[in-house]
Amino acid sequence: MKIYFLCTGNSCRSQIAEGFAKDIMPKNWIIKSAGIEQHGLNQRAVSVMAEVGVDISNHTSDLIDNDFLFNCDYIITLCGDANDKCPVTPANIKRLHWPLTDPASTTGTEEVIQNQFRKTRDEVRILVQQLKMNLVG
Repeated sequence: MKIYFLCTGNSCRSQIAEGFAKDIMPKNWIIKSAGIEQHGLNQRAVSVMAEVGVDISNHTSDLIDNDFLFNCDYIITLCGDANDKCPVTPANIKRLHWPLTDPASTTGTEEVIQNQFRKTRDEVRILVQQLKMNLVG
């Protein structure tokens, strides 16, 4: 099974999804994330994932790899931009869209921003757990 999580900059939401999926999905599955652009790995995403015991500190912000994309079983977009700009894929590739708030766009105090990252992290964890239940039971 190959799963690709796509977002605009591959800095937060898709990185969090990749981290959770690699943590809970069968270890022989190939799970990656990428973006329409490269914005670098967001250190707040690294921080909130470490709070729940998932290390994404070695992840990199990558552009979409069309070779991998066209060989996936599932493509999951995590923002409208990625959903709109993702290349058209063959019908045999299942596409899901998880419209999540970009925590990096949050303004306010450090506490407000960190809490939005936690909220997004927790939403992604639930979605990845649901995906696992649907795919492997």
